Amino acid sequence: MRLDKYLKVSRLVKRRTVANEACDAGRVMINGKVAKSSAEVKIGDVIEIGFGNKAVKVEVERIQETVRKEEAQEMFRYL
Repeated sequence: MRLDKYLKVSRLVKRRTVANEACDAGRVMINGKVAKSSAEVKIGDVIEIGFGNKAVKVEVERIQETVRKEEAQEMFRYL
């Protein structure tokens, strides 16, 4: 699954366009490397997102095309 879509579906980022902009600005990393929005996300990948002065680091646990709001938290684990 594309990185921008994963960020939106897992609700780490509210909108896909915001996820795209964050990737273009170099604020999203997969396994320690700056990632483009088209990068493929796999189970076990570590995603780090810079939000202003704080960073969120998560590990991908599940990949689904669609998920309900209550189940979105199960797609990743905070590190």
